[in-house]
Amino acid sequence: MRIPRVFEDQPLKLGDEIALGEFAAQHLGRALRMKPGYQIILFNGQGGEYSAELTQVSKKQVCARITDFSDVVVDSPLNIHLGQCLSRGERMDYAVQKATELGVNQLTPIFSERCEVKLNAERQSKRVQHWQQVAVSASEQSLRCQVPDIHTPKALQSWLNDADSDLKLVLDPRAPHALGSFQQPASVSLLIGPEGGLSDDEVELAKQAGFLPIALGPRVLRTETAPVAALTLLQYLWGDYR
Repeated sequence: MRIPRVFEDQPLKLGDEIALGEFAAQHLGRALRMKPGYQIILFNGQGGEYSAELTQVSKKQVCARITDFSDVVVDSPLNIHLGQCLSRGERMDYAVQKATELGVNQLTPIFSERCEVKLNAERQSKRVQHWQQVAVSASEQSLRCQVPDIHTPKALQSWLNDADSDLKLVLDPRAPHALGSFQQPASVSLLIGPEGGLSDDEVELAKQAGFLPIALGPRVLRTETAPVAALTLLQYLWGDYR
């Protein structure tokens, strides 16, 4: 059986015995039915990963002793902040999951003119918690040692004003620019429109905020497919894909 990787948002130190968080404990104890003596891998987003051995498994608590540390580097040198306009249901979950697998560092859900998703403050909080857990699970699966930050949803104008990356890009199928025409940046802000696309006024707002419109090709991609294609190209050109 593959050794499970578990994200633990707490200090990790060789020789320590720790109690795992509730979500991890349920997954290991109930779903995988692991027992004392089984091996797991822990990481906390502070760099590297830790080998650990389960010491206690019960319905209420799962504990592990940390036995080794590996300074493995899996995360991309390219820092990417994805502005993903909100989409309905599982489409947003898919975008968060795949963006995490493809190395994004930050993701901000965005309200735009044609966005059909409406969230009050309570629902926003619950959805952000849900998307953050999607990112945690994707990081565990993809061997990442960092978990991207999923931010509270923002209005488009607010996110555009706050973007401070070396290179700022907005997907626009009518754009004349291709990704390969830019010099290598250390960081990228990437804006993806909603299911109905960004309006002309919103694309103009992005341009005024320093975003450069780019096209990936002649075909129009769905809102959950676009980040997969764009992030793959970004990692190939300037990240760690070969």
